Amino acid sequence: MSGPKQLNNSHASDFVQEAATKESAEVLQRLGTSLAGLTEEEAAARLEKHGLNEVAQEKQQSWLQRLYIAARNPLVILLTVLATLSFATGDFRAGTMMLMMVVLGLSLRFIQETRADNAAAKLKAMISVTATVVRDGQPKEIPLKQLVPGDVVKLSAGDMIPGDVRLLSAKDLFIIQATLTGESMPVEKTDARDAHENVSPIEHTNLCFLGTSVESGAATAVIVATGPQTYFGKMAHSMAGQQVETAFDRGLKRFTWLMIQFMVVMVPLVFLINGFRKHEWHEAFFFSMAVAVGLTPEMLPMIVSVCLSKGALAMSKKKVIVKRLNSIQNFGAMNVLCTDKTGTLTMDRVILEIYCDVFKNENEKVLRDAYLISHFQTGLKNILDRAVLHHEELHGRLSLEQYTKVDEIPFDFSRRMMSVAVEGPGGERQLLTKGAPEAVFARCTHFESEGEIFPMEPILVGNLLEQVNDLSGDGFRVLAVATKKLGKQATLSKANECDLVLTGYLAFLDPPKDTSRTAIAALRQHGVTVKVLTGDNDLVTRKVCTEVGINAEKVLLGSQVETMSDEQLAAAVESTDVFARLSPAHKQRIVKGLQRAGHVVGFMGDGINDAPALRAADVGISVDNAVDIAKESADVILLEKNLMVLGEGVLEGRKVFVNILKYIRMGASSNFGNMFSVIGASAWLPYVPMAPIQVLTNNLLYDFSQVPIPTDNVGPLQTAKPRPWKMGEIAKFIVCIGPISSIFDYTTYAMMWFVFKCDQLSLAPPAELAERFSKATAPDDTYAAALFHTGWFVESLMTQTLIIHIIRTNLIPFIQSRASWQLTMTTVLIMAIGAWLPYSPAAAALGFVPLPPFYWLLLALTLLCYVGLTQVIKTWLIRKSWV
Repeated sequence: MSGPKQLNNSHASDFVQEAATKESAEVLQRLGTSLAGLTEEEAAARLEKHGLNEVAQEKQQSWLQRLYIAARNPLVILLTVLATLSFATGDFRAGTMMLMMVVLGLSLRFIQETRADNAAAKLKAMISVTATVVRDGQPKEIPLKQLVPGDVVKLSAGDMIPGDVRLLSAKDLFIIQATLTGESMPVEKTDARDAHENVSPIEHTNLCFLGTSVESGAATAVIVATGPQTYFGKMAHSMAGQQVETAFDRGLKRFTWLMIQFMVVMVPLVFLINGFRKHEWHEAFFFSMAVAVGLTPEMLPMIVSVCLSKGALAMSKKKVIVKRLNSIQNFGAMNVLCTDKTGTLTMDRVILEIYCDVFKNENEKVLRDAYLISHFQTGLKNILDRAVLHHEELHGRLSLEQYTKVDEIPFDFSRRMMSVAVEGPGGERQLLTKGAPEAVFARCTHFESEGEIFPMEPILVGNLLEQVNDLSGDGFRVLAVATKKLGKQATLSKANECDLVLTGYLAFLDPPKDTSRTAIAALRQHGVTVKVLTGDNDLVTRKVCTEVGINAEKVLLGSQVETMSDEQLAAAVESTDVFARLSPAHKQRIVKGLQRAGHVVGFMGDGINDAPALRAADVGISVDNAVDIAKESADVILLEKNLMVLGEGVLEGRKVFVNILKYIRMGASSNFGNMFSVIGASAWLPYVPMAPIQVLTNNLLYDFSQVPIPTDNVGPLQTAKPRPWKMGEIAKFIVCIGPISSIFDYTTYAMMWFVFKCDQLSLAPPAELAERFSKATAPDDTYAAALFHTGWFVESLMTQTLIIHIIRTNLIPFIQSRASWQLTMTTVLIMAIGAWLPYSPAAAALGFVPLPPFYWLLLALTLLCYVGLTQVIKTWLIRKSWV
């Protein structure tokens, strides 16, 4: 085993290109392996040496990395700088409070995001991609990440290429390598030595690369490079951790910039107004910095992370596994679901019901030929193959020992058929073919009936097609079977599929699921239109769709899609719910056409031919038993191929977005209102409206009250329709709801100014506070200022904390809709702390004074009016369909 020792990680990728120019035997020798594969012991040693077969990707962060990322948040840096300045200028109270905010904020985010990351990692671990590898001479399925250089792998249609490989044998192998080259058409690969030098590795015809997939054919290959040393791994290394930006990401970014714009306007204005009005520039600076902290939605990252992870966990309980957390919002925003028919609408338990000659008479020869094809093929066995192999009437009646496989021509989507050459009793060789009837008919020159061979006269072809259409119209999936006698030629190719003799048909039945009609009706009720995109024929598709409640009066065929421009297709997809006889490219075009029409499109598929559409859709949905390339292309994996499961997942996705939207609406409207409140108070008052330490305390308590938002209940009305990200609606909500808080801030100002005489800087404090204010020299140090600060602090905290209960629902809060117990308890706790602080031992340190009893009565009236007016405006916005 000296060969592989020369192949360390630094040279593995160089050997990939070299392997293309060498004979396969020399490549095997250099890699220290053979066609029998590695032993388990040797594979374990190489895994230790080369590492897991994983490219650069978004890996779970260590606790130190997570803490570092949380600490470099602009808010944390700002608070740390302000705390340092406060200590440097002798304001130890403010400095201590800011440090407490830093520690609490970091701790809260660190704990919650650690939980979120751990939950996401557990969910991702539930989805695995495997490869067929030869170890100790025996083929076995193992996880892709455990493959090592020197492993011999078997490839068939639907497989992902598990590493950079050199082909050892190949039969009609076509590879989709759009992920590396952008080339949409599949490329044929062979096992022959490629003598071309000084060309790109991707151009070698005997090399296949990690990240590509098998469209059709079969092959045996040896792995030359794995993980970061692969062609794809090097490309991916520079993009590690990067994700495709979703509509959700873009919406959050726009919201963040909106808040920054508020700050850019607000903070300099507050600083200048307070500085020129009071001539206390030091105090004005710290107050404006505190206002900047108050305007920052610092809880947003934590709220988003926890909502998404909590949603992913809730969806996993509904048998929906989320691979990419940010796709949850698109899942909830989806208003068109494109899905295949087989296994989704139907039971996916296909039964071979009829095996007959061309005139629908039962024929065992047709059954025997179909069994031999399904048994000997090496490609992916689909549900029709399995139905043939499991047909009970064959068990014990067919002796496979009489037949030997000579060669095969694997299935591909362009031919829509496959063939196997067998040698039967007496050494007679035959080509056995099965496939789509219209595809097989085109290759036939004769047909067989009752042991006699007849030419396929044009006048008879119509009658033959009528038999097929009759079966299809009854809901059967029909395949044609044909044969041809072969000579002793060495190899087969697609060119041999000619001059066939049509022997009969196989008719399969896959009845609709009992739940399909109910599930489709439920999705429709929730604003999701179901469209069926299938490669199956239109007759079977129309019958199944009609039975499950999908409008199948108009069916658009792939041949029609082919002739349409993108604009014509975008118009056609709006009025059509059923599409049949589609190729993978057709499905992708239909998805893009729906997107151009303004829809958020989900695509559900599990086959090789679904991968392009899965990637094109806003949210790709696959199932756990799908082929590798479909699972890899999907954002969401269903553990059960059932639309009922999908419908429940959609509702959970909407709940996640609703809870995130609650924080965004509340934070944005509150900040918008605070702009007017703070600017007005700064221009009016002879002292700052609230001490910086109080602004920070208010912000800390308010943030704490929002922590349970991810646990909040979401009513059925809020999940009844798709929830796309609409910044326009958020802006209207901000403009209408934000100023309401300012109205009651100003009534509080008036109450403190006129009722409690805070306009009089000489206002005498109660006897127990006389010593505290005896040395007041500046307006901000007077009892009047402290009383005003305390009154506005309590009112501001209580209105901000209470408003979540009005914004969180479209119904009447507390009566028709109640928050989760966690959110309710936190609200009560924070409001209680706000009421207690003016009388607490910390009151003097925070600059608070006890409030007069009459204040609490006026505050109760203020809160009642605030809640009532906000509810009225919210109801008006709902009627205008602005929320």
